[in-house]
Amino acid sequence: MTLKVRILFGFLNLALGISCSYAADLAWPTKTVTIVLPSTPGAASDVLTRAVAAELAKITGQSFIIDNKPGAAGAIALSNLKQSAPDGYTLSYGNINNLAVNPALFKQLAYDANRDFVPIGPMFTVPNLLVVRADSPYKTVADLIAAAKKAPGEMTWAASNLGSSGHMGGELFKKLSNIETQFIPYKGDPQTLTDLVGGRLTYTFTNATVAYPMVEGGKLRALAITTSQRAAMAPSIPTLAESGLPGYESGAWGGLIAPAGTPKALVMKMSEVLNTAMRSPALQATLEQSFATATPGTQQEFSSYIGEEQRKWAQIIDSSGLEKQ
Repeated sequence: MTLKVRILFGFLNLALGISCSYAADLAWPTKTVTIVLPSTPGAASDVLTRAVAAELAKITGQSFIIDNKPGAAGAIALSNLKQSAPDGYTLSYGNINNLAVNPALFKQLAYDANRDFVPIGPMFTVPNLLVVRADSPYKTVADLIAAAKKAPGEMTWAASNLGSSGHMGGELFKKLSNIETQFIPYKGDPQTLTDLVGGRLTYTFTNATVAYPMVEGGKLRALAITTSQRAAMAPSIPTLAESGLPGYESGAWGGLIAPAGTPKALVMKMSEVLNTAMRSPALQATLEQSFATATPGTQQEFSSYIGEEQRKWAQIIDSSGLEKQ
């Protein structure tokens, strides 16, 4: 190694050390932090993010409040974040919907998922359930598919928002089962489930966090879970792969993002605090009770995962022939 290269490496190591030290010593937060959520109160992401916010408040001694801004497939919340000061006091929930699917599903977006935001870190994953009313004649996935094939286009189903994990999971279900049903987008899971129970929908793909309590309460019947393995919380619910659709797997994920232009040292500090929160045994147990799995991770890991998911869903949307909005 030449002297010039050694000097260069020395400067890089020194800069990295200073940056890491600064991030560790950075005073954040010193006031209330707002997390803008692209979902309605009571939706899975709302319930789960509030649990994370409570842990962040416990760790930092500062308040973390939730500002619900649902609508436009998450674009309202992210447009709000895009226009916020990059100072670490307005963050948002970045997920499969607004970061990975929307860029491929919509011809025009009010934001650029890669240019307008910076990932902070992952928070959790949560499976979806394929559910029907408790008094539905469909007892299994096979029953539902058989009935749909007898009456193409007559069944109605819903999910929370265009491009949500429920929407994408439902489209994958239609493709693999070769059925034709009518999709109706809703603003949130609670409204979707209300209409399902009320008989205005045939089935839905909904986050297990909000759907399973209604299964336990006798209002809904779960036909299948969307993950590749059965859930420990409800081992009697079969997977879609087990139910005649081999290879089926989908689910929701999310984490925190900040506006572009947020200083790197501040991003690293926020990522460090979030990662600490997500490793809390108490928080992990709370999320587990809501069918969610905590996903501690670094800023770099979350950024890489978002890129992988963007490529994956772009390919699925293109190959499925799903009409772009």
